[in-house]
Amino acid sequence: MSTFTPRSDFLRTLQERGFIHQCSDFEALDALAAKGEAIAYVGYDCTAKSLHIGNFLTMMMLYWLQQSGNKPITLMGGGTTMVGDPSGKDESRALRTIEEIEENKASIRGVFAKVLRYGSGPSDAEMLDNAEWLTKLNYIEMLRDIGRHFSVNRMLTMDSVRLRLEREQEMSFIEFNYMICQAYDFVELSKRVGCRLQMGGSDQWGNIVNGVDLGRRMGTPQLFALTTPLLTTASGAKMGKTAQGAVWLNADQFSPYDFWQYWRNAEDADVAKFLKLFTILPMSEIARLEALQGSEINEAKKVLATEATALLHGRDAAEQAAETARKTFVEGVAAETLPTVTIDAETFKHGVGVLAAFVSAGLAASNGEARRLVKGGGLRVNDVAVSDDALKLTPLDLNAEGAIKLSLGKKKHVLLRPE
Repeated sequence: MSTFTPRSDFLRTLQERGFIHQCSDFEALDALAAKGEAIAYVGYDCTAKSLHIGNFLTMMMLYWLQQSGNKPITLMGGGTTMVGDPSGKDESRALRTIEEIEENKASIRGVFAKVLRYGSGPSDAEMLDNAEWLTKLNYIEMLRDIGRHFSVNRMLTMDSVRLRLEREQEMSFIEFNYMICQAYDFVELSKRVGCRLQMGGSDQWGNIVNGVDLGRRMGTPQLFALTTPLLTTASGAKMGKTAQGAVWLNADQFSPYDFWQYWRNAEDADVAKFLKLFTILPMSEIARLEALQGSEINEAKKVLATEATALLHGRDAAEQAAETARKTFVEGVAAETLPTVTIDAETFKHGVGVLAAFVSAGLAASNGEARRLVKGGGLRVNDVAVSDDALKLTPLDLNAEGAIKLSLGKKKHVLLRPE
């Protein structure tokens, strides 16, 4: 694949930007995409109220598919979420109620329209839900018509199953069926809307290839699998985790300012990679930014932060986040647009412990961690280092804006405001 030069804009873009990990038939898929006939989908289970940064990567694959004149499909996993994907998990996922799944689904839906164009045109995105067909399957008919095409021997070799069994972790029968459901989704989408390509993270390769194989056995046109590398930082850490938890895509769970800061704090060695994956800047501009050295790399990081945030939250929110950061770090003021947590005003009158305040602000996971940070000189209140872990914050600590600025190191700030 590395020696093959794609003819299609879609695969050429994905190849030069570093999206491609594995492909089941690169040349045949390239020919399909070059004709503008590649209809592709990514599945998104509704396990939480928001998608996370790993999902942003596959959304960008769908974005470039659409930009090349091909059609993206976002498949909501209303049905597969009832089963639970065992990939990468040592323990069974908690089964969610139908009400929880519907609530999560409603919360997730809006994020796609920020990146993709939906409509009725040939390359307009379409949103479907696998609950539409999976919940209507008759069990005996499914075993006869679909299950007979699956070899248990082969299923046991799939990473999602094999790794769980090797670690002697229990796998429920319902989870064992997940790959069958996902494979059937591919076949169903092929029949309903002519979908020929499924994309996902590299941990989904086995599940996707099962769908390609099931399609062959059930008489669909040739189906294709394409995966992207799993996200890790240059230091080898799994990408998308912060002190506050996961990097969510919904603004109410991870603010545009926090999202901007996440990219601004990227490791130097990751900046070029992230510019290629998470912005739509031309490759020539990325090459210019990649060539920056020394302290100039910080300028490239700011561009990365603003462009990635603009893609997801809009240009205005991105520029506001950049301005907030500039005011906070350059001018040293507590900008009104910093993330804010509130505290009961009556309680605050009597004083709140500094450790509890930092935990409430999400800047420390526990009082114990906050205490260790105090000893290391890592916590500041209104830009003054905290030296006493028994300190109580009172109305006397409020600044001119009626808030207290809590800081973890030089880059993480939250306003504590009584209400």
